[in-house]
Amino acid sequence: MDSIVYTWKDRKRILGMPITFTRYRLSEDRLFCEKGFFNIKQDEVLLYRVRDLQLNLSLWQRIFGVGTVCVISSDQSAPHMDLINIKRPREVKELIHRSVEEAKDKRRMRTMEVMGSGMAEDSLEDEFDNPFCSED
Repeated sequence: MDSIVYTWKDRKRILGMPITFTRYRLSEDRLFCEKGFFNIKQDEVLLYRVRDLQLNLSLWQRIFGVGTVCVISSDQSAPHMDLINIKRPREVKELIHRSVEEAKDKRRMRTMEVMGSGMAEDSLEDEFDNPFCSED
């Protein structure tokens, strides 16, 4: 089909069997979700844009040895991509995490997370009345 090298591939599974037309693929720099048989729709997320990963395992998924990895990104076209009912979801989540970190390192992209201090803009003047602040 194409010359992209994939580090991981799987399909959405029903009762643990890959009998659907939803395919997931991970390359060095992108995560793909392809759906359909006659009409195919493909979404992709650039790995450096991934912001968070989440693992969901329902009782039925655990019984059939599958799970769902939720990928949250800053991508405008696919801000939320679910890899539904995949084999070895914990391993896949870690593989995606490592790939995301590598992609960000290659692009030298590191974002500073803003920690909420709980202060509103109006309460900034109260900071000066704080007894723990030293005044010179």
